[in-house]
Amino acid sequence: MAAESLNTDVVMETANRVLRNHSERQERHKLQEAPGPKQKPEPAAEPPSVPSGDLRLVKSVSESHTSCPAEGASDTVPLQRSQSLPHSVTVTMGGTSDPSALSSSALSEREASRLDKFKQLLAGPNTDLEELRKLSWSGIPKPVRPITWKLLSGYLPANVDRRPATLQRKQKEYFAFIEHYYDSRNDDVHQDTYRQIHIDIPRMSPEALILQPKVTEIFERILFIWAIRHPASGYVQGINDLVTPFFVVFMCEHIDEEDVDTADVSRVPADVLRNVEADTYWCMSKLLDGIQDNYTFAQPGIQMKVKMLEELVSRIDDQVHRHLDQHEVRYLQFAFRWMNNLLMREVPLRCTIRLWDTYQSEPDGFSHFHLYVCAAFLVRWRKEILEERDFQRVPSREALVCAVCRQAAQVGAVPSDAVSPLPRGSLTKWKK
Repeated sequence: MAAESLNTDVVMETANRVLRNHSERQERHKLQEAPGPKQKPEPAAEPPSVPSGDLRLVKSVSESHTSCPAEGASDTVPLQRSQSLPHSVTVTMGGTSDPSALSSSALSEREASRLDKFKQLLAGPNTDLEELRKLSWSGIPKPVRPITWKLLSGYLPANVDRRPATLQRKQKEYFAFIEHYYDSRNDDVHQDTYRQIHIDIPRMSPEALILQPKVTEIFERILFIWAIRHPASGYVQGINDLVTPFFVVFMCEHIDEEDVDTADVSRVPADVLRNVEADTYWCMSKLLDGIQDNYTFAQPGIQMKVKMLEELVSRIDDQVHRHLDQHEVRYLQFAFRWMNNLLMREVPLRCTIRLWDTYQSEPDGFSHFHLYVCAAFLVRWRKEILEERDFQRVPSREALVCAVCRQAAQVGAVPSDAVSPLPRGSLTKWKK
C-alpha cells in the first residue's frame, strides 16, 4: 500500500497537525454556539479531506451503554490467544517532525516552545490538570512524558509538595504486596495464573527488552500481583501488553539511549528499577480500572464495544459495513483483538505511546476515544477493504498512526442530531 511507504516522522507530524486542527475547529464551533458575547476564535487550518463514501460523522453510543454488559455475551466467543505474534518494532520516542513542510530550525524552535509550555505548567505549586490535558492532547514531549503520564493517570497528585510522599507511600505499598503475595505463585490455587503469565511474556515485543531476565521478572511480578488483587477478572491474555508502554516511558527518565528496546537494563541501578516497577504497576492499574469489564468473565466490556463499533461503522461508512457483511466477516473476528490489546498488536510501540498521550488526556480515552480509533482503521483503509476478499491481512505499519488519528478526529465531529452521542466533554473538548 502506498501509505505504508510514508516516512514515520512525516506521518507523526501530519497526525499531530490533524489533531490540532480538529481541536481548533471544535473550539471555534463551541464559541460560536455559546450564549452571550462571542469571542473571535483563532483561524483554523482547512480540515483534512474525507475519504469517499457516506461519512456521516456521528458518535456511537452513550456512556451508560459502555458500562453495560452485552446481553448474552457469555454465550459468545470465548477468550482466545490470537495465533499471530506481534511484529518487531523500534521504540523511538523523540520529537517528531515533517522535514518536507518545515525547516529543521523552525521545528526545533517550535518543539522547544512546546516543551517550555509543559515545563512552565508543571513547575507551578499546583499543576492545572485541565490545562495539562489540553496541552497533552496533541502529543507530549519525551522529556516530560513520564511525569505527565503519572499526573494524567491520577497516580500523582496535582500538588507538587505532596508528590514525593505519594511516590514513597505507593512504592512501599507495592513491594508490600510482593512480599505478601508473590511467594504464592506456585500454590495450587495460583499456579495456573503464574504459568500463563510466564508463557505470555516472552511472546511480547520489543523482544530485546522483554527477554532481558530483569525485565521478564518485573513484568511477571506486576502481572501476578495485579491478578491476585483483582480476582473478579484475574489475569487475562491481553493485559500483559498494557504493561509495556508505561515501563518504556518511565525507563526513559533513566536511560540515555534513544532506543530503549536496545538498552541494557542490567546497568540501571536496582533502586531505580524498583521505582519504575512500582510506578508501572500503579499506572497500569489506573488504566485497567476504567476498562476492567473488558477482562471479567466472558469479557462483556469487549463484547459490548465490538457491537458499538459495528453500529458506528454502519453509520459513518455503510458501504464498508455492507461489504464486510456480504463476505461474512464478523466484527468479533477482528475487533475482539483490537479491544483486548488496545491495538498494541496492530501498530508499532512508538505509535501506541503517541496515541496514549491523547487517550490519557481524554475522559474515558481508553474506551470512548479508542472506539473512534478502531472505526478509523476501517474508514481510512476503506479502499483496500472494499477490494479485499479473503481478509487475512490487516495493515500494521507505522503509517497507521496518521490514518488512525486523522479519521478518529473526524469521527469525533458530532452533529447535534446524533442518535447516541458520547458524553459531553469527550473528544472535542481540548484545543492546543
